[in-house]
Amino acid sequence: MKYIFFLFFLISVNAKAQDIDVLLIGVSHDYSKYPAQDFSGIYNKIRKFRPDAFFGEFLSKEDERLVMDYWCKEQNVSRLKTLRSNRTIEDELLPHTIDSLKKLSLRKPNDYRIKADLAHAYYLDQDVANGHYQFWQVYNFLQQHPDGELENYVEKLLSPQLDTTGRSMKRLKTSEYAFIAFPMMRELGIRELLSMDCQDYDLNWQASWVAFDAAFTLFRKNITASEENNLKTALATINNGFEKYSNIERSSHTMTEWLNTAEASAISASGDFYLSAMYKMKGFPEEEMLSKIHWWIKRNEGMCHNVVNRARMAGAKRVVVLAGANHRKYMQDIFRDMPNVRVRNINEVD
Repeated sequence: MKYIFFLFFLISVNAKAQDIDVLLIGVSHDYSKYPAQDFSGIYNKIRKFRPDAFFGEFLSKEDERLVMDYWCKEQNVSRLKTLRSNRTIEDELLPHTIDSLKKLSLRKPNDYRIKADLAHAYYLDQDVANGHYQFWQVYNFLQQHPDGELENYVEKLLSPQLDTTGRSMKRLKTSEYAFIAFPMMRELGIRELLSMDCQDYDLNWQASWVAFDAAFTLFRKNITASEENNLKTALATINNGFEKYSNIERSSHTMTEWLNTAEASAISASGDFYLSAMYKMKGFPEEEMLSKIHWWIKRNEGMCHNVVNRARMAGAKRVVVLAGANHRKYMQDIFRDMPNVRVRNINEVD
């Protein structure tokens, strides 16, 4: 009897230890198109949340090797070729090199050449998330303390001027990572960004999109007179939503907070998935649209499971998750159905 009680006690303690508290932030991938943003409210909420890990919308290095093709695979391969030609490191030496550079950087936190070297090694190891984290620290330093010698070193080692498409060094400079994740990680002493993206279904997603567009074009061509006005009304509703979205983009100094509202999520979803009322219009390609939705949900499910599984592997219990605003509502609903997980978006915390 004592053994059974002790076993139940251990199971109970273990289950409680696996609880994950998620602070979910729907973000823009490019803040340069907005007025100057005030992130102070976001920063204060993250500080109060006291996270022990951050997750970003990147593939892990393991998944990057396994996924043979997705929307920015070609750009990632191109970056690898460039950086290997700049300075090569044998694959079997990369783990030791990264470990040594991490330790050296801790001893010499103000040596930005070491951070550039570490970024280079992370990129070669196909850990783009942490390559970006180290590169951002160097870039941010140079913005505040111009140093021609260091800048020349970075140009020769990392060739950021060539990395301009996909999830690139150029894109990083105006992204959610440059303005939210990385500044807070540095302040809180969090040394690595965990990856949570899932691209297992990207080719299915792309194919379903092409199939829907072709079917929708045919639907528009053959639409009945009785349905034409209904379609015009629905499309006008969608367009009006995006006009409001654009007006807010042009005027808001707290765009992130608005991106995490139900209104923003509904407008964003209407761009990809239209309005549910449209699905019952005669001739509307409902099957193709439901296929799009299916593959989108599969990606978001994969992202949520990556967060929870990798947080537990890392021993993290309070995690900040940054994902494109179009993911936020889907991920929040999925997290809420997962056992031992609590999720709130940035607007739901004080």
